[in-house]
Amino acid sequence: MVKSQKPKQQKSQSSKGKDKIIGVVVPSIIEELIGRTGFRGEITQVMCNVQEGRDMGRLMRRNVKGPVRIGDCLMLRETEIEARRIKSKVTKGAYT
Repeated sequence: MVKSQKPKQQKSQSSKGKDKIIGVVVPSIIEELIGRTGFRGEITQVMCNVQEGRDMGRLMRRNVKGPVRIGDCLMLRETEIEARRIKSKVTKGAYT
Protein backbone atom coordinates (compact mmCIF):
# COMPACT_ATOMS: atom_id res chain seq x y z
CA MET A 1 0.00 0.00 0.00
CA VAL A 2 1.48 3.32 -1.15
CA LYS A 3 0.56 6.53 0.63
CA SER A 4 -0.19 9.48 -1.60
CA GLN A 5 1.83 12.54 -0.74
CA LYS A 6 0.33 16.00 -0.60
CA PRO A 7 2.24 18.71 -2.47
CA LYS A 8 4.10 21.06 -0.13
CA GLN A 9 2.75 24.56 0.15
CA GLN A 10 5.33 27.20 -0.52
CA LYS A 11 5.77 29.85 2.14
CA SER A 12 5.71 33.41 0.95
CA GLN A 13 9.23 34.79 0.66
CA SER A 14 9.09 38.22 2.25
CA SER A 15 11.90 40.20 3.74
CA LYS A 16 11.68 42.36 6.85
CA GLY A 17 9.83 45.62 6.27
CA LYS A 18 8.13 44.51 3.06
CA ASP A 19 5.16 42.80 4.69
CA LYS A 20 1.84 44.30 3.75
CA ILE A 21 -0.44 45.58 6.49
CA ILE A 22 -3.47 43.32 6.72
CA GLY A 23 -6.78 44.97 7.54
CA VAL A 24 -7.94 48.55 7.72
CA VAL A 25 -5.62 51.33 8.83
CA VAL A 26 -6.91 54.51 10.45
CA PRO A 27 -5.12 57.89 10.28
CA SER A 28 -4.59 59.89 13.46
CA ILE A 29 -2.88 63.22 14.16
CA ILE A 30 -0.42 63.65 17.06
CA GLU A 31 -1.79 66.30 19.43
CA GLU A 32 0.61 66.10 22.42
CA LEU A 33 3.95 64.52 23.36
CA ILE A 34 3.53 63.03 26.84
CA GLY A 35 6.97 61.58 27.60
CA ARG A 36 9.61 58.96 26.93
CA THR A 37 9.39 55.35 28.01
CA GLY A 38 11.13 52.06 27.36
CA PHE A 39 14.28 50.67 28.93
CA ARG A 40 16.53 53.23 27.23
CA GLY A 41 13.93 55.93 26.54
CA GLU A 42 13.53 54.94 22.90
CA ILE A 43 9.71 54.98 22.91
CA THR A 44 7.70 58.23 22.87
CA GLN A 45 4.23 58.27 24.39
CA VAL A 46 1.85 60.58 22.52
CA MET A 47 -1.80 61.64 22.54
CA CYS A 48 -3.32 61.33 19.08
CA ASN A 49 -6.70 62.26 17.64
CA VAL A 50 -8.33 59.56 15.47
CA GLN A 51 -9.45 61.06 12.14
CA GLU A 52 -11.60 58.32 10.57
CA GLY A 53 -13.44 55.11 11.34
CA ARG A 54 -15.56 53.96 14.24
CA ASP A 55 -13.60 55.90 16.89
CA MET A 56 -13.42 59.18 14.95
CA GLY A 57 -12.62 62.17 17.19
CA ARG A 58 -11.30 60.02 20.05
CA LEU A 59 -8.09 61.09 21.83
CA MET A 60 -5.87 58.06 22.45
CA ARG A 61 -2.58 57.50 24.25
CA ARG A 62 -0.17 55.51 22.06
CA ASN A 63 3.48 54.45 22.19
CA VAL A 64 5.52 55.32 19.10
CA LYS A 65 9.02 54.20 18.16
CA GLY A 66 11.05 56.60 16.06
CA PRO A 67 11.15 60.34 15.55
CA VAL A 68 7.76 62.08 15.87
CA ARG A 69 6.49 65.60 16.47
CA ILE A 70 3.17 67.37 16.98
CA GLY A 71 1.11 67.39 13.79
CA ASP A 72 2.51 64.14 12.38
CA CYS A 73 0.09 61.56 11.01
CA LEU A 74 0.11 58.05 12.52
CA MET A 75 -1.51 55.18 10.67
CA LEU A 76 -3.06 52.95 13.35
CA ARG A 77 -3.79 49.28 12.75
CA GLU A 78 -6.34 49.25 15.57
CA THR A 79 -8.04 51.83 17.77
CA GLU A 80 -9.39 49.66 20.60
CA ILE A 81 -6.24 49.32 22.73
CA GLU A 82 -4.73 52.32 24.49
CA ALA A 83 -1.21 52.48 25.97
CA ARG A 84 -0.71 52.46 29.74
CA ARG A 85 0.00 55.77 31.42
CA ILE A 86 3.65 56.46 32.30
CA LYS A 87 3.85 56.18 36.10
CA SER A 88 7.44 57.24 36.72
CA LYS A 89 8.19 60.87 37.47
CA VAL A 90 11.69 60.44 36.02
CA THR A 91 11.55 60.10 32.25
CA LYS A 92 14.37 59.91 29.75
CA GLY A 93 14.65 62.14 26.73
CA ALA A 94 13.68 65.67 25.82
CA TYR A 95 9.94 65.58 26.58
CA THR A 96 9.98 65.80 30.40
